[in-house]
Amino acid sequence: MAGALRKTMLYLGLADERGDHGTDDYTDEYQELETAVPHEYEAQVTPIRANGSHALVPAPTPAPDPELRRITTVHPRSYNDARKIGEAFREGTPVIMNLSDMDDSDAKRLVDFSAGLIFGLHGAIERVTNKVFLLSPAHVEVTAEEQAVPGEMRAGFYNQS
Repeated sequence: MAGALRKTMLYLGLADERGDHGTDDYTDEYQELETAVPHEYEAQVTPIRANGSHALVPAPTPAPDPELRRITTVHPRSYNDARKIGEAFREGTPVIMNLSDMDDSDAKRLVDFSAGLIFGLHGAIERVTNKVFLLSPAHVEVTAEEQAVPGEMRAGFYNQS
């Protein structure tokens, strides 16, 4: 292998044909200097912001109404109707999403979209009945009655296990 590598280097002009690289022509004519390198070097730190000049401010969220006056009900026919759901939820309006008119694959996509929506806007999603979901914003509190069978809801429509 070394012979093939040597021949390739010779062909490309990367090596001399005689084998030595002229190392005999050089002599050690340099003087080694010991330089004093400090082992600990502390640089001055320049703050990115002046103290308190640009404090982080959270993004504005819709102001919660003292009285909830409106709930949006959406009956999507395809995944393209996700925009209606997202816009209503982003405005702070609770959304009831009825997926009974959709096929299972598009309904699952819409549930996944809604899960991302409520995660991003700190809301909550609850299954009301089969293929009907309630998306509630962070400022809306939803109270539900206790289920008779605790595992009944987990084995529902959007369980991926």
